[in-house]
Amino acid sequence: MERVDKNNYYLDIAETVIERGTCLRRNFGAIIVKHDEIVSTGYSGAPRGRKNCSDLGFCTREKLNIPRGERYELCRSVHAEANCIISAARRDTIGATLYLAGRDVKTGELVSNACCCAMCKRMVINAGIEKVIVRNTQTEYTTYMVNDWIENDDSLSGKFGY
Repeated sequence: MERVDKNNYYLDIAETVIERGTCLRRNFGAIIVKHDEIVSTGYSGAPRGRKNCSDLGFCTREKLNIPRGERYELCRSVHAEANCIISAARRDTIGATLYLAGRDVKTGELVSNACCCAMCKRMVINAGIEKVIVRNTQTEYTTYMVNDWIENDDSLSGKFGY
């Protein structure tokens, strides 16, 4: 039996966190890891006490046919990355790695070419997270160095790279 590498091990855990998600469109799971220990987890879902889209039976963005990466202000959910950061102390996020995996609710397929939205990038930067590793397939992933997001400030160009 071949042993899974560390990045895929943590991505597998992030993928398990997806199962708590309540979005009717795409669910994401995130975990923050520092010094080989899981600091926190987060998934897509409405703020505490509010009804989730899965409870309501509809997604406003889906109803309005809004493309992926646009008009997040209409979304009821707090993103997985944000929930993960909210659940962690900053001292534990500085220099850490955030692992992110997503699934399309309708197809059950992994979300390919995913990355943090503009708001989540800002939170990742402020949390002091060093890198974000995003699952593309069951064994392949993309690594984003957060310092690149700082140096190549996409908010100045209008290119947000969803």
